[in-house]
Amino acid sequence: MKDEFITVPLIKNETKKRFEIEIDGHIAFIDYKDYGSQIALVHTEVPELLGGRGVAAALVEKTFNYIKEKNQLLLPFCPYVFAYLKKHSEWKYMVSKKFNGYDQL
Repeated sequence: MKDEFITVPLIKNETKKRFEIEIDGHIAFIDYKDYGSQIALVHTEVPELLGGRGVAAALVEKTFNYIKEKNQLLLPFCPYVFAYLKKHSEWKYMVSKKFNGYDQL
């Protein structure tokens, strides 16, 4: 994660069922579904004005840290999250082995 995003707080917006970070007045988010011991990340969205700055990667990493702290297993349905995991295998241990794409990570 780029240094400029380290102090940006992650917000778990339970009303909208998404993890959010705010950068320059814009909200980037990951939609989730919480199943107790598992959490599914289903869609990541970063405003176009924030594109190319590493915002999505910072959001994913902050979300992974939150999930790790809650001792939940990850279900990476979001294509961006799945691709991030393929590049950053150090997070694979958090993925449920029952996840259909686990062997592709």
